[in-house]
Amino acid sequence: MELHTLKPFKGSKKTRKRIGRGLGSGHGAYSTRGIKGQRARSGGSKGLKARGLKMFLLRVPKSRGFKSIHEKSVGINLDVLEKHFDTNATVSPDTLVGKGIVRLKGSKRKGTPPAIKILGNGTLSKKLTLSGLMISASARKKVETAGGTIEMRSPKEKPKKKKSA
Repeated sequence: MELHTLKPFKGSKKTRKRIGRGLGSGHGAYSTRGIKGQRARSGGSKGLKARGLKMFLLRVPKSRGFKSIHEKSVGINLDVLEKHFDTNATVSPDTLVGKGIVRLKGSKRKGTPPAIKILGNGTLSKKLTLSGLMISASARKKVETAGGTIEMRSPKEKPKKKKSA
């Protein structure tokens, strides 16, 4: 056995299909393109734009649902306030961030805290002052029965109309 006698295994090499080389080749005449039509013409396969975009859109996986661009408010229950704050304390977005209850976004940990809403889960026995926070109706009721005050109104509350005399 020498280098000039080496041959590839039978069936390992496939001959290229030679299109458009006469009728005797088996792929002459229409050269496997069929008769007429857009695909039979030169450049026809590249120029298919009528249905091409629609088929592409059908193939792309659809992203389900909806993602809002607005930042979500952080919900904090009354039992968390009961645990972390003393009687007569003022609860504001800054104090919540300072105690580590709410985290600021971003690597620098600067800026304004997100919108915070106080929710009514749990009980509240301490007299607290809430300022700059949104508050649910059940939480408002519990804070007021405990003797606490709410300084800033919720953005969702409508301002009361003044009666004209």
